[in-house]
Amino acid sequence: MNISSSIKTAVNGLRTNKARTMLTILGIVIGITAIILIVSIGQGAQNLILDQIQGLGSNTIVVIPGRQPKGPADAAQIFSDSLKHKDMELLKKKTNVPNLKTMVPIVFGGESATYGNEAFRLTIFGTTSEISDIMDIYPNQGIFFGDDEVKSLAPVVIIGSKVKEELFGSSDPIGQKIKMKNKSFRVIGVLPKKGQVSFFNFDETAIIPYTTAQKYIFGISYFHRLILEADSSENINETVREVETTLRNSHDITNPDKDDFFVQTQVDLVNRVGVITDILTLFLVAVAAISLVVGGIGIMNIMLVSVTERTREIGLRKALGATENNILMQFLLEAVTLTGIGGIIGITLGATLSYLTALVLTNVLALNWNFIFPVTAALVGIAVAAGTGLIFGLYPARKASQKSPIEALRSE
Repeated sequence: MNISSSIKTAVNGLRTNKARTMLTILGIVIGITAIILIVSIGQGAQNLILDQIQGLGSNTIVVIPGRQPKGPADAAQIFSDSLKHKDMELLKKKTNVPNLKTMVPIVFGGESATYGNEAFRLTIFGTTSEISDIMDIYPNQGIFFGDDEVKSLAPVVIIGSKVKEELFGSSDPIGQKIKMKNKSFRVIGVLPKKGQVSFFNFDETAIIPYTTAQKYIFGISYFHRLILEADSSENINETVREVETTLRNSHDITNPDKDDFFVQTQVDLVNRVGVITDILTLFLVAVAAISLVVGGIGIMNIMLVSVTERTREIGLRKALGATENNILMQFLLEAVTLTGIGGIIGITLGATLSYLTALVLTNVLALNWNFIFPVTAALVGIAVAAGTGLIFGLYPARKASQKSPIEALRSE
């Protein structure tokens, strides 16, 4: 019997019990669908996060107060007050950090803003005008505040597009005053719709001078971040070392293990996020793969039942000249066909669900989420499905091929 005849025989065997066949491949379908969905969403999330990180620019360095977290117990360290005004002044000196191009202090936090009877919960972002160049945010109405407003603790504000929509609707907000923390702020600018930039949604943000934010909003004298920009990508590592040295001298730290701050570059963040998302995706894929094993066991059980039910058929075929290899091939092909069909359905269903997820995240949540079809995962899924059919179909197929034709024909 040639291979084409074996395939036809296997397909006919599956057609005789369509309901059982569909239920058998369900485990494979669920497993492959889950793998495609997880890998696609994982890659989409990784690309989204990396886009946000890279939105700051490749020459950007971020100084964060507190000891660098190395586990859940260290999470509270990031709320340290270790970055002070004197640190910023020391870093600005060319003798300390010669390759520094720009430095911007950042303070931020949540607060409610009101205008008339309207209220909106937003993020207050205290900084200087240089942030517009670093994060590529410029008002499409009005102007950005300057150094004079920073020095004089001016109560001026630039609002995001969502803030403008919620508080002012279609009216012009320029020159109007909104209240935050019981203090009035005059609106001098409105940002165009920008969305997320490095984890901040500037559509829902109010940008004010950092000095004003420290005194009137947060009541602090330290910074939550210092964002620095090196003059070139070649000087980033050297600039990081100079920043660390300057801050250690400022804080009287002689042992780097005792640092009360840590420095991150965009390259560090990209690599770290890439490793984390890859590990998480692999873990979830491993969990999803369990359903493939369960599906394979289900196929083996069904094939064993099929062998028992078709004992007389096996005996008749052997009596008519079918060899053990013919019987083995027939039942193996049935198992592989089951898993192959399940793999194809699973890939199609997984890709469809991934596309719909990307569509919802893009249109409903306004995220810059791209649909990614994981070709490698699809190929691996097909290979795993076929392998599962071979592995779990081998025992029932061997059992069928070893049946004695005389005993099989006597079977009721």
